[in-house]
Amino acid sequence: MTASATGTATGLRLHAPAPGWSIDADVVIVGSGVAGLTAALRCTAAGLSTVVVTKARLDDGSTRWAQGGIAAALGEGDTPEQHLDDTLVAGAGLCDESAVRALVTEGPGAVRRLIATGAHFDTDDSGAISLTREGGHHRRRIAHAGGDATGAEVSRALVETVRAAALHTIENALVLDLLRDTQGRTAGVTLHVMGEGQHDGVGAVRAPAVVLATGGMGQVFSATTNPSVSTGDGVALALRAGAEISDLEFVQFHPTVLFLGADSEGQQPLVSEAVRGEGAHLIDATGKRFMLGRHELAELAPRDIVAKAITRQMQAQGAEHMYLDARHFGAHMWEQRFPTILAACRSHGIDPVTEPIPIFPAAHHASGGVRTDPHGRTTVPGLYACGEAACTGVHGANRLASNSLLEGLVFAKRIAQDIAATPHARPEPVIPEGTVLPLLAPEARHSIQRIMTKGAGVVRSSASLAEAAAHLEALRVDADTDIPDDRKPAVPGVEAWEATNLLCVARALIAAAQRREETRGCHWREDHPDRDDAHWQRHLVVRLQPDHSLTLHTTDTTEFPPTLPSLLQER
Repeated sequence: MTASATGTATGLRLHAPAPGWSIDADVVIVGSGVAGLTAALRCTAAGLSTVVVTKARLDDGSTRWAQGGIAAALGEGDTPEQHLDDTLVAGAGLCDESAVRALVTEGPGAVRRLIATGAHFDTDDSGAISLTREGGHHRRRIAHAGGDATGAEVSRALVETVRAAALHTIENALVLDLLRDTQGRTAGVTLHVMGEGQHDGVGAVRAPAVVLATGGMGQVFSATTNPSVSTGDGVALALRAGAEISDLEFVQFHPTVLFLGADSEGQQPLVSEAVRGEGAHLIDATGKRFMLGRHELAELAPRDIVAKAITRQMQAQGAEHMYLDARHFGAHMWEQRFPTILAACRSHGIDPVTEPIPIFPAAHHASGGVRTDPHGRTTVPGLYACGEAACTGVHGANRLASNSLLEGLVFAKRIAQDIAATPHARPEPVIPEGTVLPLLAPEARHSIQRIMTKGAGVVRSSASLAEAAAHLEALRVDADTDIPDDRKPAVPGVEAWEATNLLCVARALIAAAQRREETRGCHWREDHPDRDDAHWQRHLVVRLQPDHSLTLHTTDTTEFPPTLPSLLQER
């Protein structure tokens, strides 16, 4: 890659070799889930030269693991306004109503476009889309496919369409850092590719627009429903680029994850909320339903309420897990409606047809992320974010079930429209300067996960968060110091970059969780057990500074979305 001699780009960046190859495009999209592939198809349809970069294979992200479905006001008697109301209630006072309104009003059309792309949803005897109900929803509005394999079907349809359109895709590629021009505008990304022939090793995709659709960061915890690739790479890149990150303390723990043992780590099998939507009950070891009387919707209360109730019951009884009882479904319903979950349970020696399923809460979805406006624009000119990597204001303090796939569809379209409406010349990247982050050893990943699970899991406190912060800081200070310079590899390796990204997002999450001294949504501070609207009905915004420190400030809910730099408006 040639670089301009007229300036340099400053900021934090990962230790990596200089790019050995480069390609040019109008837009580079990082991630291949529902958000990334929708944005790619819309950008291509607008005539933009588009490159999709994905960390593994095109269908290896979180989208294909989604079981429940896509929420949208598609059913008779349902309206976007009712969907909006349920979303605002779940968000516990921190949703941006204008963003939610965009989601619910544009959502039904987005689902229909997805069907036109080739996605096949389950239908009833009349041929209408079959709808189910999940936690926090007062109506049946969850469209599903393959019973409990919605994400797999959505991913299949989008991947096939992308391949049929012959989009330029680069698989097995880990994005490293953002490139800038002399004015500080986005100029592309650096990335490391494994086994792609001409695109092998560290290279660059040069483009004036970059869309981060990298998914979540669930791997920052020991047990999560997220796949192994969900290491917060997009949020970490944005932090190093100086972007604002919002609401990172709100990590949703899914209430019903299959319990495989106290020492089980990594991606855990999800037991979809749709199982409760169809009438399954939460019980303890004695068979008692403990959600009755806790909330008007009982087992179908918003996820934060259910996760807290399960955790409290476990604490009170000294139990490692609770149970989900759906024996009354019978074999036929299990086989037809939930074949994926049935197979997963049976593969671990549990038969839901004849016995209750052991479950516990595990890290699931990040409600916060890279702060954006209604068009997906971040506070870095030319940098966009979409899907779970973004904080659009839709989820607030707790995501409403099955709103995430819909968010990817709706805001990906908005991003593509914005990029297409603001044509600009391809900028020339400048030589990156600034602090190079010391890399962690690959095995630090497990240390980070244990630290975060103990200190910032479902239940948090000032003491647990302070201890976690101290351990993470020690990891940062010790990083890269134990390996002599002459023994450090020229290419550090994906595992080291991933561990470093996890540390970056973990530090930001801890900092925000320490600052928010209340319990709201999926942020539970046992030392501040009440919701405090007088002081904390506000967003927490984090930025990473060149000296590695983190700065935080709060913004009122009326100040979301952010005021963007004038540079962005002048592109």
